[in-house]
Amino acid sequence: MELFTEEKRERVAAMRFGMKKKDADMTQGTIWKHIVLFAFPTMLGLIFQQLYNTVDAIIVGQFVGKEALAAVGGTGSICNTLIGLCNGLSLGATVVISQRYGAHDNEGLKKAVHTAVAASFLLGAAATAIGIIFTEPMLHAIDTPPDVMSSASTYLTIYFAGILGQMVYNMTAAILRAVGDSQRPVVFLTVSAVINTVLDLLFVIAFRMGVAGVALATIISQAVSAVLGLVTLTREKGIFRLNWRELRIDTPSLKRIISIGSPMAVQQALTSFSNVFVQAHVNGFGSAAMAGWSTHNKLDAYVTIPITSIAQASTTFVGQNWGARQIDRARRGVRTSIMVSLASTAAVMAVILGFARPLLTLFTTDSSVLDFGQTAVMVCTPFYFCMCFNQILAGALRGVGNSKGPMLVMLGSFVLFRQLYLIVLDTIGPTFVWVAMSYPLGWMLCALLLYVLIYRKSVLCHPELAQIQQKYNATA
Repeated sequence: MELFTEEKRERVAAMRFGMKKKDADMTQGTIWKHIVLFAFPTMLGLIFQQLYNTVDAIIVGQFVGKEALAAVGGTGSICNTLIGLCNGLSLGATVVISQRYGAHDNEGLKKAVHTAVAASFLLGAAATAIGIIFTEPMLHAIDTPPDVMSSASTYLTIYFAGILGQMVYNMTAAILRAVGDSQRPVVFLTVSAVINTVLDLLFVIAFRMGVAGVALATIISQAVSAVLGLVTLTREKGIFRLNWRELRIDTPSLKRIISIGSPMAVQQALTSFSNVFVQAHVNGFGSAAMAGWSTHNKLDAYVTIPITSIAQASTTFVGQNWGARQIDRARRGVRTSIMVSLASTAAVMAVILGFARPLLTLFTTDSSVLDFGQTAVMVCTPFYFCMCFNQILAGALRGVGNSKGPMLVMLGSFVLFRQLYLIVLDTIGPTFVWVAMSYPLGWMLCALLLYVLIYRKSVLCHPELAQIQQKYNATA
């Protein structure tokens, strides 16, 4: 009873300071409204985050050349390997914090918040060292063309030197989203996206710094978003406020975060590492194919934004309702999330497929690059409906603390299957189209296996197992 009394006092204090409460209790109210109201700001935030890469690619492609465009775009799989490993911790923190928030476990919530922030600083430092050390070996491993190697090495070295900003921002945003606040992370990204654009124009066009200027603009803007996140949590009046004097690692909280986050970290890192081999196959077709694949990836990122946003909403919604022991409501949230995801993805897909060539010309006017980019768009985009199912179901399962099941299925579909597919393709002679098909085939397989083998057998579909699982979580 005291927990609810303390929460009420905090709400009154927030009103006294003239503040609008930005966190959201998803354990009551209309389900679809919670999903949409959470996902929409997250969607805007991801759009602004993607503007980093889009603006980088447009400026480099138009003002430097296709080799520089290939260098900036072709290193994405390498960046994402390390980032994915670190992001698993922030995803684990989202689940732990949302569950403790839904259960009104204020003391546990405080410990989880401070542990998560402290861990993000340690991870950022480690990511910088590892990234810089392995830049050259990784570029050679993916058969980077000689005319691209120097620019790619410069870009990655600078990028990894400032990766701490992204690590810290991701964690602060994860904390805010876990308590239902998806609005303020959008503000942070809006500010940093504007800064990134201005610095891109200044460094690349005015100072003629090439890919080095693009990399510097990116890490400076990411550092700004990290500072904004930390300042917001420090000034927060709610129970999840960041108190720097209490910034330390709470071992039980860290173990719980790692327990949930490590499978996601391994899955994301290995999936991105698997994509390195796909990139190596693409690189084998030359710098034009490399640049074309890069432009496709820029459009691809926008198609996946609604899916990713709603998947994050699903994780938070299910996590809070799981913490509140409202299993049926959590399950209904999953169904609602899938329907909203399918509808929004269809709208974006229609735009991308209908205007593929004009959109690709934003990045380059080279006809060979455009041909490769348009081919990749037409091959991959129609299959994004499969992504709606595998991302929403995986997000929901993580919300109840089951991150190992989705990890195994996604590793099997995105890593093992994809590599076996490429091996078979090598024996019969790879073409650009069939290399690109490695993605849609993996998505279809993942959606099928995730539903049949994991979700249908989970506590969300079998409430009688929920009490056992919750007792285990409470003692973990």
